Formats: sequence, structure tokens, C-alpha cells
Amino acid sequence: MTDTSPNRPAKRGRPGYDLESLLAVAVKLFNERGYDGTSMEDLSRKLGITKSAIYHHVPSKQELLRLAVNRALDGLFAEVDKLDTVEGRAIDRLEHLVRGSVAVLADQLPFVTLLLRVRGNTKVERDALARRREFDHIVTDLAGKAIADGDLRADVDPATAARLLFGMVNSLIEWYRPRGGLRAPELADMVATVAFDGLRVRPEA
Repeated sequence: MTDTSPNRPAKRGRPGYDLESLLAVAVKLFNERGYDGTSMEDLSRKLGITKSAIYHHVPSKQELLRLAVNRALDGLFAEVDKLDTVEGRAIDRLEHLVRGSVAVLADQLPFVTLLLRVRGNTKVERDALARRREFDHIVTDLAGKAIADGDLRADVDPATAARLLFGMVNSLIEWYRPRGGLRAPELADMVATVAFDGLRVRPEA
């Protein structure tokens, strides 16, 4: 996979755009017009450069989509990789994953927004959806273990609990704006409070 991390030396093309800035503009257009509704001609006009200058960085529009959705997915799976270091029970790991996913969404909002809008019309989108399903299975498994531990309500099945949790997390793309004054940790606290106060088994008085 092409490395687009900030630490990588920028690959500069003739017009002065590097891959990172090109990707940012492409994702903005994909989110505004839809991936299928955005052409390379649209992108070249938005950037004020020729299509050949774009092809200096990427071979196709589909490659831009692949880089974009993988940015979001790699962030989510990086949070999954941290779960082995989380002490406590399954519910603690589940809450950690929810909080981490909120942080990824806040940090990579345009990329996560694009990921959540793909519909499987291309191989890149189908691959992205397969990775999303893998992530969903991990969340469902954690929810199932937390129910078995007696920490989550048993009257909500694991798959439904996972969908409800991440339905709430994913809905943040519709209204959250990083410059709106609400910081990511505060947002994660609010999501965790709303989600887990409703799902946790309450000790009997």
C-alpha cells in the first residue's frame, strides 16, 4: 500500500501538489459529489492542474479511493491491535474500542465519512466492506463475551448491541465538526456514557 503518512517525504509533482494534499481534495470531492459522481476531470478542475499531473501521483481514481478508505480502516484496526494491552474484562476492552473509534473518527473525519458511504460498486469498495465486516465481528465477539461475563444486559443479543454501539459512533459523521469546540476525548466520554450506562448490568441495591 502506498505510504501517505506525514513522516514520509512528500512526493512532489510538477504543479507542487504532493500525494497527501491531492488525497485530501479528492476525499472532499468524493464526499460532496459521491465517488461515482466525481470524475478525474472534476478533480483536475478543482486542483487547477491537468489530469496528467494527477497521474504523476496515482494511476487511477480508484487508487485514490483505496488510499482514502484504507486510511480510515487502518486507524480502526490500529485500535483493535491495542486491545491485548487493555487490562480488565471484555467490557473494558469493548469500551476502549468504542473510545478509540471515536478518536479515529474525529482525527480522520473525511476519510471515515467516505468509508461509511461506500456501497460495494467497485472492487475497492467491496474490499473495504469486507474489512468493515471483520471489524464488526470483533465488536460482536467482545459484546458476546461481556454478556457472558454478566457485565452487559443479556436481553440484547451481541450483534444488536454491536450495531447499536457503532450506529451511534458512526452517526457522528453527520454533525461532528472538529473545530466546533468539542474535543475528541470529551466526545468519547459522552458516547461511552450514553452507550454503556444503558447496556451495563446494574448491581442490585
